[in-house]
Amino acid sequence: MQIDAARRRLPGVALHVADMTDFDLGRRFDVVTCLFCSIGYAVTLERAQRAIECMARHLAPGGLLIVEPWVSPENCWTNRVTSEVFDSPPLKIVRMHTHEIEGLTSVFDIHYLVGTPEEVRHCVEREVMGLFTDDEYTAAFRRAGLDVEHLDTELFPGHRYGLFVGRKAGRD
Repeated sequence: MQIDAARRRLPGVALHVADMTDFDLGRRFDVVTCLFCSIGYAVTLERAQRAIECMARHLAPGGLLIVEPWVSPENCWTNRVTSEVFDSPPLKIVRMHTHEIEGLTSVFDIHYLVGTPEEVRHCVEREVMGLFTDDEYTAAFRRAGLDVEHLDTELFPGHRYGLFVGRKAGRD
């Protein structure tokens, strides 16, 4: 399991496996982040709202919730193939996918070719991510009791999804 690998690499660091819509770490933080478009894995608007509320409950007064959204429905793309290649002999990996919109979700069937001198393996991973509008993110933050601002920024090269930053009332 991936958590076991993480624990081996990060001894002494508290790691948790939980659903982002319903967890309790038993403490509050000055900053909570949800990056790399992870909020899209909530899939439905209801679950995204619950996730934002759950993260907001973990904020200390004056704390910040920072969420990097997945693309909005109006900015979602189709009819394009994407590929990435990792080449570090003796290992070679190719990741390739297309992207479709099904209702209010984006669906990726990601194909991997993993090559070593002994063999080439192929596997497919399906990812389904919810498509939420900026207004829906803003409403979810407000529903969680946060003042919210949408920053139009490129956090990672090639990914201009922006950031939603919510502040919990309290300490200045």
